[in-house]
Amino acid sequence: MVDAHLTEPLLPVTEALLAAAKAAGAEAADAVAIEGRSVSIDVRKGGLEHAERAEGLDIGLRVLIGQRQACISSSDTRPETIQAMARRAVAMAREAPEDPYAGLAAPEQLASRRSAEGLELFDPAPEPDPAALQEDARSAEAAALGVQGVSQVQSASAAYGVQAIALAASNGFRGSYGRSSRHVSCVAISGEGTSMERDWCSEGRIFQADLPAPETVGQLAAERAVARFGARRPKTGAFPVLYDERIASSLIGHLLGAINGAAIARGSSWLRDALGEAVLPAGISLREDPLRPRRSGSRPFDAEGLASRPRDLVADGVLQGWVLDLATARKLGMESTGSAVRGTSAPPSPSSSNVVLTQGTRSREELLAEMGTGLLITSLIGSTINSTTGDYSRGASGFWVENGELAYPVNECTIAGNLREMLGRIIPANDARDHLSSIVPSLLVEGMTLAGE
Repeated sequence: MVDAHLTEPLLPVTEALLAAAKAAGAEAADAVAIEGRSVSIDVRKGGLEHAERAEGLDIGLRVLIGQRQACISSSDTRPETIQAMARRAVAMAREAPEDPYAGLAAPEQLASRRSAEGLELFDPAPEPDPAALQEDARSAEAAALGVQGVSQVQSASAAYGVQAIALAASNGFRGSYGRSSRHVSCVAISGEGTSMERDWCSEGRIFQADLPAPETVGQLAAERAVARFGARRPKTGAFPVLYDERIASSLIGHLLGAINGAAIARGSSWLRDALGEAVLPAGISLREDPLRPRRSGSRPFDAEGLASRPRDLVADGVLQGWVLDLATARKLGMESTGSAVRGTSAPPSPSSSNVVLTQGTRSREELLAEMGTGLLITSLIGSTINSTTGDYSRGASGFWVENGELAYPVNECTIAGNLREMLGRIIPANDARDHLSSIVPSLLVEGMTLAGE
């Protein structure tokens, strides 16, 4: 495997953590090691503004004694530190309250896939040197400044990162994989003083060869900023709202949060009683697929060693199940969906990855024409979301639409509604970008409350 050189040094560390835990008196344990390095370059006015390189190794150990557990983390891999970690974790576990749902996976639950082979999560191309990153950032800035109406570029950046992850547990699981990332971003400003408006463009890929040209990124950021010049507050009332593809995934993110096993187990979700009920319009599905090649959210196994697998979260509008790790599944009397994630200092928790919403048959422009008069949202700020009722309120900016055409840019407005009702009447466009981890098109929502002038 091309990323084996990344993960091989981590495997002995996780083995040492498990051995130390057993010697300290743990009945069961799992260990995670995460090593990464990243380089980011910012330019301003053609010159280097900021350069940062980060490298680090973090290790985490979870020990279990009966139904009691404790987690501890460190960035020191010396044998004496690992032994001290294990002793402290065991002492903490002995004093922890009992958790009837804590525990490792049974051996028969463990994933057979123990690497990311075939998922293409790591680019074997040579790491770009800082000079190459600076040139990408400079090219993005120059392209933005070349667009008429741009007064300045707030930031232009290029970055590269690589990460290796290894997981081992006393139930016999051993697995590891590496991933890489490459980014270019630009924030452009139009206008001066209190009339300034800004917008952005950011592109990220796993493979350098898949990344758009930095000039494309800079030009798009600039065009978006120029289009926002002269923004004013829109009308107040009930209007249709079209969530631009750039921010439409945030709306689906609220649905994902509501079906997360942690929220369901607490009884604090506005969808807690909706299993088997319609939560999206008929004909629309929401599918999770953590095994999509070249996607930043892909993973061969979850943080408890269970297999990652595709499944429908919502099928033909009907909610099919929750997003569960082992603990929330046990609490709810269900089976884990292989959705555990974790860092080094806390136990696993459930989270979804790589979701795909059914696309519509019409373009964004066709949906604009259909909505007639309303608001196209391109940016959201702040939020007030009631996790129990689904009541929703967010600050927004974008473009006012009259007779199906963009009339003028708007800012300083608030949109409000109820998420259950909003999601139940979404109309998707056909403009989702396939390379993203969350593939969600522009979404039209009728009857939103808009507070403007």
